[in-house]
Amino acid sequence: MSIEDLSAIHRSITSLFPSLKDDDFDRYCLSSDDVEFFHEQGYLAGVKLLDSTQIEVLKGELAEFFDPKHDGHDLWHEYHTNESGDPERVLFHALGAWRLRSGFHDLLWNPAFLIPAGQLLGGGVRFWHDQLFCKPAKHGGNVAWHQDYSYWIRTQPMAHLTCWTGLDRATKENGCLQYIPGSHHWDLLPITGLAGDMGAIQDVLTDKQWEVFQNPVAIELEPGQCAFHHPLMVHGSFGNQTEHPRRAVVLNVMRDGVQSDTNDELLPGVPVIPSGQKMAGQFFPLLYAP
Repeated sequence: MSIEDLSAIHRSITSLFPSLKDDDFDRYCLSSDDVEFFHEQGYLAGVKLLDSTQIEVLKGELAEFFDPKHDGHDLWHEYHTNESGDPERVLFHALGAWRLRSGFHDLLWNPAFLIPAGQLLGGGVRFWHDQLFCKPAKHGGNVAWHQDYSYWIRTQPMAHLTCWTGLDRATKENGCLQYIPGSHHWDLLPITGLAGDMGAIQDVLTDKQWEVFQNPVAIELEPGQCAFHHPLMVHGSFGNQTEHPRRAVVLNVMRDGVQSDTNDELLPGVPVIPSGQKMAGQFFPLLYAP
């Protein structure tokens, strides 16, 4: 069934999240120590983005997406019921939820997200794309080690930010994010696969980098908490063998002013923005201008 494409609406359409007000900055802003930690280590974890009501609404909308014939299925930029291809290591991964359901749409305008994002980007926050990463109970797959910007080099300059938010408690046992602190200072690495072998990245690392790799930091989060990370931060997550699912939504944003660096489509189904032109328009709205 065809539904309205919500990407045409660049404002909140429900009351699920509070509207952004002038006095919200002090309520949601990060401390100077938080910002310094992010720039030194490449990540910042434990920021509260969602309350229990918001989590339940998003979980309800997400449940509809697991049926490949759900309303609006033609609006996804990408949709994989199992990106790994292995039925014993299932990784649900999809891009474009904000176009399909009001909760995921309005999540983009959540001030608890926008104000910290503006601080970490150092400017206006423009939307890039969203993602869903879901690992079912008992046979959830991994997300292999990677840098986000290796998939985004079609946009320049590199002024991007990732926000990973759990809809369930994220633990080492169910496949939480893991970071290599300081790896955002490394050069851009070749892509070694998103849902493949966790050890494949060793082939593209120096001996010194591989030595650093022996001490990843597991980012365990309560439901509704998020982790922000730099576009060059090396990160991944292992499988889920627990009795409960591990579901997460990711918001990827960029500083206002980033340009297209390709004459091909930036996302499947999105009109071309010619190389050298500013990222803008229906699919890349400006979310916040500090």
